Amino acid sequence: MSALLGESLLEVSAQGPAPMKDFFSLQVTETEVIWRWWKISLRTNSRNTKPGEVRESHSDYLEDGRLQSQVEMVFGPHVLQYSRDLCQGQCDYLQRLPDSLLLNIMVHLELEDVARFALTCRKFKELCSSEEFWEQTVRMHCDTVTAGMEDLAKEVGWRTVFFTSKLQLQKQISRRKLKSKTTKAGPDFPGLNGLK
Repeated sequence: MSALLGESLLEVSAQGPAPMKDFFSLQVTETEVIWRWWKISLRTNSRNTKPGEVRESHSDYLEDGRLQSQVEMVFGPHVLQYSRDLCQGQCDYLQRLPDSLLLNIMVHLELEDVARFALTCRKFKELCSSEEFWEQTVRMHCDTVTAGMEDLAKEVGWRTVFFTSKLQLQKQISRRKLKSKTTKAGPDFPGLNGLK
């Protein structure tokens, strides 16, 4: 599973809290934690300061209170806890899967489960409300998706198409066809311009 996700489990970087101007980076890989810093200063005595780097195994990082306090100071308690969890082997693989694979999984869920899935995190909420998800859902639940349905979906969205009853959908498609015929009719067919 980890081969699917790449070597880096976490990668964050930020400027230190004010008044500090230094820049920091934290990377957690499958085997180690890498902490990097760059000193930013206008003082002449700090101009030749080289960037620094500390590499520690997961077990060393879990015992290094000084490094953990630096991570918490720069990135906050949530990133610190997440980095600890990763070092203890608690990786959230589902959230790290590619969107295309998640969409393929989500299409097979019941709607109640999709609603619950959307509540778990921001990424899943965005996926559950995306046009891609609702298009796949419509195509999976409908026997055939006509060109009229696709045109209507471009106008009102796939989610609306999914929740519209078949009778209402047929009415809306018919109205669109009639509307497009009347606008195409133009001056050659003056009697059709008044229909709506």
